[in-house]
Amino acid sequence: MAKTLKNHKLRLFDTHCHFDFDEFAASFPEQMSAATHAQVDKILIPSVGVFNWLRVKNLAAQYPATLRYALGFHPYFLEHFSDEQLQQLEDELALRESACVAVGECGLDAMVEVNASLQERVFIAQIAMAQHARLPVILHSRKTHNRLLQLIKQHRFTQGGVLHAFSGSEQQARQFIDLGFKIGVGGVITYPRANKTRQAISQLPIESLVLETDAPDMPLSGRQGEANHPKYLVHVLEELVALRGTNKEQLASQLWANSIELFRIAE
Repeated sequence: MAKTLKNHKLRLFDTHCHFDFDEFAASFPEQMSAATHAQVDKILIPSVGVFNWLRVKNLAAQYPATLRYALGFHPYFLEHFSDEQLQQLEDELALRESACVAVGECGLDAMVEVNASLQERVFIAQIAMAQHARLPVILHSRKTHNRLLQLIKQHRFTQGGVLHAFSGSEQQARQFIDLGFKIGVGGVITYPRANKTRQAISQLPIESLVLETDAPDMPLSGRQGEANHPKYLVHVLEELVALRGTNKEQLASQLWANSIELFRIAE
């Protein structure tokens, strides 16, 4: 019996990994192997703009058992944005493959030098398309939680999604959960100083959580300065187990189910 438990395979879903970025390009088969060896069975690659849509689509086509992707416009990468690109996104979503399971990464960012009204206009267009396509969204938010909540309610978006890279209070998280969103749990919780976020994550309903790395960004505590990687996702899980005082296998199973249900992936 002990041997069976020891060999029990976890199934982990990295719901936010920029696996198309240059850091992984030189040896991508080895990068994929490292992830799957670390029990990461599914990885969602969010795009950030037109310039990497083809790349994420091609990667998903090469690894159909493991990779899924999202198409959208990240607020940070709107420097060369044009309205024609919104039509391109609408066309892509209309003809999307089954591997395209969300819209994003989209949202608002108060910490970048991109016009706020442009950010909002592009975000509103994306949630309208996601609503029409019946797809969840991958939300990016830096110091814009309240405004995003207003816009989601105002435009009656009901498809849910993930509040990516959550760092905030329990009250803020629950406002998004009430609108059908999951909370993306990543490397932030491995930092002891992140008291507010760690406390919030420990109290939220387990049904509302999903795991993510944001690789190559958001390195875990102790790995500052290194490129993050989905192979480290198990360490986020272990920190979550410690925070919540629960069983590792049961928690992993629930998080997997949350992710599969959210992105409507047939197993």
